[in-house]
Amino acid sequence: MSSLKIIRNRIKSVRSTKKITSAMKMIAATKLRKAEEWVLTSRPYADMMNQMIHDLLSRAPLFETPLPLLSSNREDKTVLVMVVTSDRGLCGGFNTNVVRTAQHFIQDIENQGKTAKIICIGNKGRDILRASPDRKKIIQTFPSFDPPKFYQIRRISKIVLDMFDKEEFDRCVVFYNLFESAMIQTITQHQLIPYTPIEQMDSRPFSQQPSPYSHSLYEYEPDEKTVLEQLLPNNFSVQLYRAMLENNASEHGARMTAMDSATRNANEMIDSLNLSYNRTRQAMVTNELSEIVAGAEAL
Repeated sequence: MSSLKIIRNRIKSVRSTKKITSAMKMIAATKLRKAEEWVLTSRPYADMMNQMIHDLLSRAPLFETPLPLLSSNREDKTVLVMVVTSDRGLCGGFNTNVVRTAQHFIQDIENQGKTAKIICIGNKGRDILRASPDRKKIIQTFPSFDPPKFYQIRRISKIVLDMFDKEEFDRCVVFYNLFESAMIQTITQHQLIPYTPIEQMDSRPFSQQPSPYSHSLYEYEPDEKTVLEQLLPNNFSVQLYRAMLENNASEHGARMTAMDSATRNANEMIDSLNLSYNRTRQAMVTNELSEIVAGAEAL
């Protein structure tokens, strides 16, 4: 009887877990739809800003002195690595994979004799890195925000840009998960300082096709350099905001997929436990009948 009670308790426990994973899957699916809308609105804006900077850079030879955010003349000794993860778990290898990729990058630059500094956006990335030898490289941590707002990202951008102005680092690289679909998230590495253009995402969901006016001739007032001086810091904020939105949508997609898999596994385990329960119960009934028959024959 004790064996049957143990199996019943396990079935009850797995069913409770199944209810939790099923609810989390539904919540993640709801949040994912909203996150997709944010990604939809951010990609065209970031792409158009990228095109404008590209047009300005085509006139770069006109500038007598290069802009720091555009072409740093520093020795590239210190690299700031921004690792974007989530604040919560239960999303498979979503956080672990991006942290592992960033760690490989850090190892490569340290082998070149350079110094790495880490800014964690997302508590999970911080927790993973704190359990590794790279924990001493963490200089700041920010929450991942769900969903991220532009004014929140502007505060982070200002801190990073102030560090760059104080020459606390020479190059900035961000690692995040690019949203492909609910089941596919691509780990992406993008250098933000000095400016590096991000590739167009024409083949990916929600991407806007290049504008027919993207190759038009523009006149900038008061002049190209002044416009670029104002545009580059704003572009840093926009591209970081885009990375945060991509990562946020990827998080919900990864969690929805993980919870769906967990729910299906719970169903399989419940079926297996029910089968084991029935077999055990039948064996006990058969054993009791055998004992009754044996007792009757003894009389």
